[in-house]
Amino acid sequence: MPSRTHILLTESLIAIEPSKMDHYGIFVVIPSYNEAEVVGHTVAELERYPFTIVVVDDGSRDATRECLSNTSVRYLRHCTNLGAGAATQTGTEYALAQGAQYIVHFDADGQHDAAQIYRLIEPIRSGEAEVVLGSRFLSDNDRKLVPFGKRLLLKGGVIVSWIFSGLWLTDTHVGFRALSRAAAQKIKLTQDGYAHCTEILELIRKAKLRCREVPVTVRYSEYSRKKGQKPLNSVNIVADLILRKLYR
Repeated sequence: MPSRTHILLTESLIAIEPSKMDHYGIFVVIPSYNEAEVVGHTVAELERYPFTIVVVDDGSRDATRECLSNTSVRYLRHCTNLGAGAATQTGTEYALAQGAQYIVHFDADGQHDAAQIYRLIEPIRSGEAEVVLGSRFLSDNDRKLVPFGKRLLLKGGVIVSWIFSGLWLTDTHVGFRALSRAAAQKIKLTQDGYAHCTEILELIRKAKLRCREVPVTVRYSEYSRKKGQKPLNSVNIVADLILRKLYR
């Protein structure tokens, strides 16, 4: 199998309107795989703010590129599907190369609230933290929005992440997080798939980065419920983490 570096080369950027250029160094990285149905709406919400938006198309077979053609995004594409972790790393590396001061990871499916990005950035700007993680379980209102079955699965994920990363958090598999430039430079994801959510916690601990959680709202639409992680995927994530421990 070819190495990741041989197959993640990006395509050209979609045109960027000067009025949309970021003035604060905040880059929003969106891994996307076959999300043409929703990624346009996700980007439209983000375009209301002065962020630089980076969409990493992870080898999609749908019309993702076409639905972003009239937006201000920086569009990158993997030649083949590598996984959410690989797409996140590609977007992060690109943002760093472009001079990002703050990097936000944001899901493509419309589950996250763009207005809450400032909530994640603020502890970094104030010097309280270097990495800020969103949590669905710090607010009663946010917690109630999580379907009961998913709540149980996520609580199990907290335990698994603690075993592998050494960090005890309230929520470990939400893809909404912010990193300072210095923190992002110290984190190199090697888990291509969803196991990267636990891997990033391990890397945060090893790098001794100051980390905190803030409450975020996750919106569960019919679309996101259909595409959400299945229990079998959780087993695969654990297997990936075990293999990484054994063979690194």
